[in-house]
Amino acid sequence: MAGLSCGIVGLPNVGKSTLFNALTSNRAPASNYPFCTIDPNIGVVEVLDPRLEVLAKISKSGRIIYALTEFVDIAGLVEGASKGEGLGNAFLSHIRETDAIIHVVRCFEDPDVIHVKGRINPIQDIEIINLELILSDLATCESALGKVEKLAKLKHEGLAQVELLKKVRAHLDKTWPLRTLELTAEEEELFKGYPFLTRKKVLYAANVAEEFLPNMENEYVAQVRVWAEKEGNSVIPICAKLEEEIAQIKPEERKEFLQSLGLEESGLQRLIKASFKMLGLITFLTTGELETRAWTIRRGMNAQAAAGKIHSDIEHGFIRAEVVTYDDFVHLGGRVHAREAGRARSEGRDYIVHDGDIILFYHSS
Repeated sequence: MAGLSCGIVGLPNVGKSTLFNALTSNRAPASNYPFCTIDPNIGVVEVLDPRLEVLAKISKSGRIIYALTEFVDIAGLVEGASKGEGLGNAFLSHIRETDAIIHVVRCFEDPDVIHVKGRINPIQDIEIINLELILSDLATCESALGKVEKLAKLKHEGLAQVELLKKVRAHLDKTWPLRTLELTAEEEELFKGYPFLTRKKVLYAANVAEEFLPNMENEYVAQVRVWAEKEGNSVIPICAKLEEEIAQIKPEERKEFLQSLGLEESGLQRLIKASFKMLGLITFLTTGELETRAWTIRRGMNAQAAAGKIHSDIEHGFIRAEVVTYDDFVHLGGRVHAREAGRARSEGRDYIVHDGDIILFYHSS
């Protein structure tokens, strides 16, 4: 099971399926026609982390298991999707199942690739999808409000939910996404039960042509940056065509290829890193002769909860966690030497795990 699930969205012909093909080994059909992607294609991608290779050598591990990210290529969206136009209803239901949205925005000119609106206008493209998601949330809100108001009249309870949903409706009526709505701690708790789409965080993938490598900046990307800044979201410029080329190259040759283009890493890895950061995710590490492995958790999670990511029995029987920082582990040459140097700390259940912590959990059976 992937540690992070990202839905790839965007209007038809913005490069979604091309990007998905590059991200995963699953092949989504890339075609010059709207609605060529009907069912969501799902691919699970390894989050490449050079720290694992270093640890595996020290521990003489039999295998390396990277953290995983799931990408879902969701059917193209058109105006009217919130009312069921095109493949709208399926599109919206698939977004609900993801942790975050990667919104691919077309920032390239190509007369051979039809634009659904006839011209390149990234802000208009963003507004079309945002509006459809807002309208869907408005319908969800109206339906929920009707039920809660009825219950409040009959049983005189749920008044706080009624007020919250009215606040949500007023915000959506202004065509503002719910991720910009400020809520109290109490409202946040009440809010958790509702499947609103515009509460999800968005990472804009500005898709540029190869001519803009290596900087990947142009007037369209600049427009998307201004928009994203107002929303409090991030922008990652990518070249989907290049990513597809990279995917065809042997892994050991990719670094040299990227460097020849003046790039440090692929757009895939930049997207994954930005997605992790956006959602407050980190990885802790385990290493030994059997395997070296990365585990994805939320930033701020304590040691006992982190142990549960490995197995629920370890969480329930938690005794303590032996923690060594990555730098100490590498510098001292392993856990045994770290212990001898007094750099292996014994931590209790409430210890807050940090990114890159190498942990050995002790637990009762």
